[in-house]
Amino acid sequence: MKEIIVGSRGSKLALTQTELVVEKLKEIKKNCSFVIKTIKTEGDKLLNSPLSKIGGKGLFVKEIEEELIERKIDIAVHSMKDIPCQFPPELIISSVPSRKNPKDALISKNNKKLQELSPWATIGTSSLRRKAQLLIFRKDLKVIDLRGNLDTRFKKFQEENFEAIIVAASGLIRLNLSEKITQELPLKDFLPAAGQGALGIEIRKDNFEVKELVEKINCYNSYQEVVAERAFLKKLGGGCQVPIGVIAQAEDRELYLEGMVSSLDGKEVVRGKISGRIIEAETLGEKLAYTLLKKGAKEILLKALT
Repeated sequence: MKEIIVGSRGSKLALTQTELVVEKLKEIKKNCSFVIKTIKTEGDKLLNSPLSKIGGKGLFVKEIEEELIERKIDIAVHSMKDIPCQFPPELIISSVPSRKNPKDALISKNNKKLQELSPWATIGTSSLRRKAQLLIFRKDLKVIDLRGNLDTRFKKFQEENFEAIIVAASGLIRLNLSEKITQELPLKDFLPAAGQGALGIEIRKDNFEVKELVEKINCYNSYQEVVAERAFLKKLGGGCQVPIGVIAQAEDRELYLEGMVSSLDGKEVVRGKISGRIIEAETLGEKLAYTLLKKGAKEILLKALT
């Protein structure tokens, strides 16, 4: 194993995240060279339509996974929240490095917090989940779809009529742009997407040498948090088409999980919590989803998907 090819999207954030992973791997495998290969995904090309209208999460990983299956690359580094619950049988998420802040972050003009924004303020976001939770928090806000990578969204925010935008705090942290955050939105009001703040290292199942390498940078707690959140999302059958938020937090040997399902307009919302042993992460995610389905989430999901 003299050279390892690592696949990544070409955005500044994606490449920064991939470089962080590669640096960790270099420390372990000093006699090996790592080459980063940028791959343009369909989601990077289709920037004029909401994600919910053009296919959702798989748009950001499909082309990368194809190169992995075809052995053109050895490792793929993804934002965990971009990976669909179902992925090709030849592949596996073998490692989740230590997770960054999973919260949503508000960036506003004049440094105003969410509750301080003017009535009918215009906020940009590409997420139905963020839109619904914004409308639950403040019904007067005007939420406008905002697509593109982080640089593109910043440019539109500065040049167009937005009072604020909402993005993942983790992306700003990884790009050393934490000072741009006006407010980290509290989890009690704004649950993140499943896997937000975490990176997923995807490999071929039969590549045992690479598997042994990448597992050395796996964070057990972060991995189990992601397992619980994705199990919750999978059980609900949701993706980018329905506002679903979830957060798992590992502490010692325990896992605390909170989730929500909302109508698109934020008028109907079901929330719930569960906790248990961290080794039961997948079961906890499924149990919480089942509880929410019984409390009314099933009807909300059916309405949103029809």
